[in-house]
Amino acid sequence: MNVTVNPVDQHKVTLTIEVPAKEVTKGIAQAVKRIAGQVNIPGFRKGKAPRRILEMNFGKDAILEEAFELLAGRAYNEALREQEIIPVSEPEIERVTFEEGKDLVFKATLTKRPEVTLGEYKGLEAEKQDATVTDEQIQEQLDNIRNQQAKMVVADKDAKLQKDDFAVIDFAGSIDGKPFDGGEGKSYPLQIGSGNFIPGFEDQLVGHVAGDDVDVKVTFPEDYFVKELAGKEAVFKVHVHDIKRKELPELNDEFAKEASSYDTIEELKADLRKKMEEDATGRAIDAYNAALIEQAVKNATVDIPEIMVDDRVEQMIQELAMNMESRGLKLDDYLKFSNKTLDALKEEYKANAAENVRADLVLEAIAKEENIQVTTEDMNMEIFTMAQNFGADPKEVWNIIAKEGRVSMLASSVARKKAARFIIEHAKGAETAKSEEAKEEEK
Repeated sequence: MNVTVNPVDQHKVTLTIEVPAKEVTKGIAQAVKRIAGQVNIPGFRKGKAPRRILEMNFGKDAILEEAFELLAGRAYNEALREQEIIPVSEPEIERVTFEEGKDLVFKATLTKRPEVTLGEYKGLEAEKQDATVTDEQIQEQLDNIRNQQAKMVVADKDAKLQKDDFAVIDFAGSIDGKPFDGGEGKSYPLQIGSGNFIPGFEDQLVGHVAGDDVDVKVTFPEDYFVKELAGKEAVFKVHVHDIKRKELPELNDEFAKEASSYDTIEELKADLRKKMEEDATGRAIDAYNAALIEQAVKNATVDIPEIMVDDRVEQMIQELAMNMESRGLKLDDYLKFSNKTLDALKEEYKANAAENVRADLVLEAIAKEENIQVTTEDMNMEIFTMAQNFGADPKEVWNIIAKEGRVSMLASSVARKKAARFIIEHAKGAETAKSEEAKEEEK
């Protein structure tokens, strides 16, 4: 087999592939055997019908088409291995010559994986975030718990509506004196300052008391999701039934018993501090690691083909759709609610998709440069982790991946993770961090 590579542009190449006539003859014989094994011809056992009979039933062209598929597919894959080309698009195939007894010549035009020129990825530095938890943060968390444990009580008769109060209201909206769909509600609990209603609505209720009747005048936003109402001025006749306020429990030992498994408020505070410090430390480590990897990616040079970005966008859209479906929603409903088109959503994803592709290419290049190997143990650990995340059996996860032909994709993902770990382990300060960990273990 002879292969010639001709560049089309920065990313595309055309392979001109020549297959010797003797291989063409073998390919045709294989095609005959394959077709014979797939059809039933009266008078012949399956797989035993000769070529002459097959041509009479299906035509000579059918056999040659089958032969071309066999020969071209095999030759194309062999050419990619020989030329060390990794395609990122399906090839466009053009036949040049294909006749029985002659060499097969065809062209395959494809977009190839881009070359990555690595920059510095060892000895990098990144700022480490402060993981200190302050007393103010502890108090904020306690206040959140108090809010969760709060009781709603009716405010005093003369109490005036203020921010965070709940106004129990009837309302009826109209535009130019005519009611509109969805503009009416009874005994609706509206929290003042929540922003749940049209901008300006809640502000006009502030200062009123239970029993008041208020005319609220608002203008629907220009981008309002109901097109018939967008930009229109409306008047809502509102009656305030009641004003309700949260009654917060006192921060004492009794509160700790009610809100947690602890007997005292000090024990609850200590537990909150411990958990918040663990979370803060975890976030700081994640941010530090991400900053190192981001530097390594930025230090590299790679020009990404548009098709790789488009493919990643499609992948992100599919993941979004699956996520929606898992919650009983549909992508079309999300687009309608967000007032977006599918093309607009894809455009939004493009920048992020490009960064993701770039990061993957750089990490894979580092894995190759450092001869990072993916072992059977690495794959088993990844499968085990995936199984835990999905609450599934590791064997089932492996069977699904193997059945869908995604083993190589999984191996590439593991290689990228190992490359990321390599960057982190070879950063400045990594040795210091290791020695500090050793000291902690000795304690």
